Amino acid sequence: MKLFIVAVGLVILGAWTPKQTNDIDKAAWLIGTWENFTERGKIYETWSKESNNGLSGINYSIKNRDTVVFENIQLVQEKNILFYIPIVKNQNDALPVRFANKINTENPLVFENKQHDFPQVIAYTKINADSLVAEISGIRNGQKQKQTFPMKKIN
Repeated sequence: MKLFIVAVGLVILGAWTPKQTNDIDKAAWLIGTWENFTERGKIYETWSKESNNGLSGINYSIKNRDTVVFENIQLVQEKNILFYIPIVKNQNDALPVRFANKINTENPLVFENKQHDFPQVIAYTKINADSLVAEISGIRNGQKQKQTFPMKKIN
């Protein structure tokens, strides 16, 4: 009888225990390859699931059949915080820079690092299943600046 009471108590306690959410799931819509048309040609960003707590991304172009990588990105959940961690070619001594999730929503995904030179904010806004706008913004040389990158999903 005592074992039954303990088992029932554990079931009830488990039902009352708050569920830990996996915020990385909110970013799953990024998975795939996205294309942006620029004055210098096409730029691609490809996202894939790396683990239950992370996505990996790569920002690149293709020149003469060669892939030119601009940025490697990790999107990882550590405890209850989602981090966007880019390593940008020829910036920050090739060291990762961490941006913390600013708004805990699926859309938009907004990350912030107020100590970074530029950008301080990185955002991805899903327009529909095959369209998004990536945006970097912040203060540079004392001026507010923003750059937007509309992208179409190609696979």
